[in-house]
Amino acid sequence: MSATVYGLPTCDTCRKARNWLDRFAVPYTFVDYRANPVPAATLKTWAQQLGGWEALVNKSSTTWRNLLPQRKSPGSDPEWTLLLKEYPALIRRPVVLQEDGSVSVGFSDNGFKKLFGR
Repeated sequence: MSATVYGLPTCDTCRKARNWLDRFAVPYTFVDYRANPVPAATLKTWAQQLGGWEALVNKSSTTWRNLLPQRKSPGSDPEWTLLLKEYPALIRRPVVLQEDGSVSVGFSDNGFKKLFGR
């Protein structure tokens, strides 16, 4: 089973996730989504699988807190995708895409043990 991990190379949580995957010999591909932007359709699919845009967006980030108030309440899928394309750091990290197409966000030791059966 191989996974694709989307994140930022300088993100501490992404580093922890990648170290965990390396330690447990889980094959994965890392994608820096700032250098390789995620297509709008993919972002929408992730949001749908996770239960909505709120689950995909990191509202505790500095980037979110620094947004203008009117930017913090997108009303449609195109507005959300535009916001995330403009500010990729708003995407909760890491996003893990399994071979079966399932998506998860974030990292915790126990969460990854359940996710990867380790």
